[in-house]
Amino acid sequence: MNVSFLLNGESVVLADESPTVTALDWLRETRGLTATKEGCNEGDCGACTVMVTDPDGSSRALNACILFLPQLDGRALRTVEGITGPDGHLHPVQQAMVDHHGSQCGFCTPGFIAAMAVAHLNGDRDHDRSLAGNLCRCTGYAPIIRAAKAAEDAPVPAWMTHDRDFFLPEISAGGSSSRRVDVGGRQPPASAAMQPTSSDALAAAYAANPAATLVAGATDVGLWVTKQMRDLGQMIFLNRCADLQQITQNEDAVTIGAGVTIARLIPVMDDLHPSCAAMLRRYGSAQVRAAATIGGNIANGSPIGDGPPALMALGAVLHLRQGDARREMALEDFFLEYGKQDRRPGEFIEAVTIPRQADRLRCHKLSKRFDQDISAVCGCFSITVMDGRVTAARIAFGGMAGIPARARHVEAALIGQPWIAATIDRAMQAFAQDFVPLSDMRASAGYRLQTAANMLRRYFLEDTGQTAGIMEVQP
Repeated sequence: MNVSFLLNGESVVLADESPTVTALDWLRETRGLTATKEGCNEGDCGACTVMVTDPDGSSRALNACILFLPQLDGRALRTVEGITGPDGHLHPVQQAMVDHHGSQCGFCTPGFIAAMAVAHLNGDRDHDRSLAGNLCRCTGYAPIIRAAKAAEDAPVPAWMTHDRDFFLPEISAGGSSSRRVDVGGRQPPASAAMQPTSSDALAAAYAANPAATLVAGATDVGLWVTKQMRDLGQMIFLNRCADLQQITQNEDAVTIGAGVTIARLIPVMDDLHPSCAAMLRRYGSAQVRAAATIGGNIANGSPIGDGPPALMALGAVLHLRQGDARREMALEDFFLEYGKQDRRPGEFIEAVTIPRQADRLRCHKLSKRFDQDISAVCGCFSITVMDGRVTAARIAFGGMAGIPARARHVEAALIGQPWIAATIDRAMQAFAQDFVPLSDMRASAGYRLQTAANMLRRYFLEDTGQTAGIMEVQP
């Protein structure tokens, strides 16, 4: 597969490169740019963080270890070597790390520098959040945070803005369709990876190759290669399908394209349902949120995915497409059993629609670590109360069954009842009718049932004006 991109300001054209080569392996083994490190090789530690600038000029910190080369096509990549100026002049965050003794052994430092440089470029001063995906910190948190703060007001170096001015034709063969497989209706060779540029082209390609692996953000699929050593066979990359990356709003609903990243979804949810946005900010790390898509989070079908419970509690509708045929379903009906979804061969998720509604949503994510951790339980509640009585309830959970699922017995125990503590006590007993959770390394079955029920009590307490959030309680 042919791929073209900018690397530290210089044009790179790769011919017939395997589509499963990661940016990290290519940088280290082919280009000799070994400052970018391999730590976990699964997108957790951040030692491999690089800066990627999209054609629209926006820059993101991404994990190179789970970033396939085709995902760089038409983009600009900067490693720590390119964050340093062309004359060897240090970037302000690099100088600040020196001045504030933010590095010890140095292994994790290049990833920190890349994440800090992207935050500096974007004017992001929430350093705890932007660096939550960099987990080494052998010098401790304080010196690194001090370094990030010290660099806040330093001007962005001129060389860091050059990538924002590039256009696709400036990359060698950058705008030419000859370097990509034309998937508008014919089947390419079995060895080819496809990169359609629209949902129409994707529909044709996937209909002709229903066994192909779809790759959006690769935050999960990447691990199939780096950890499971799987041969993915035919691959279809979705990062060029711009029409899958749109968010449209009207008076009745908000429709979110399957290719919208979690990072782009957060500000939308800030306006509509802030509790969901707060939960999504704990989804992976900044690097993961910048790559992971809401469509991928749903299609993956994970019982501990954080997106589906919130969307289900909001009454989301899923839009599926197979060739020219389209269908819709309630999101909760998409999940059939562990590892199985109601998705036909060659069918993919186009979008998900959320009805506009008064904000009654509260999302509670329970995990051992606050940032960048997988949920033990994720509970989302939308309960409508009128004249002191529950008139509607939608409650959905992840981590309580083999699939994300509604708590229908709990809902039934609430609807029509007075909004009082006694009603909550009775409804909490219904969780055992809805769920028979497993015990695993994250939580026991009994703990999951107890904490899920406690989340309902927390919803009630907060709705009646009491403080129940553990991060908010004051002694």
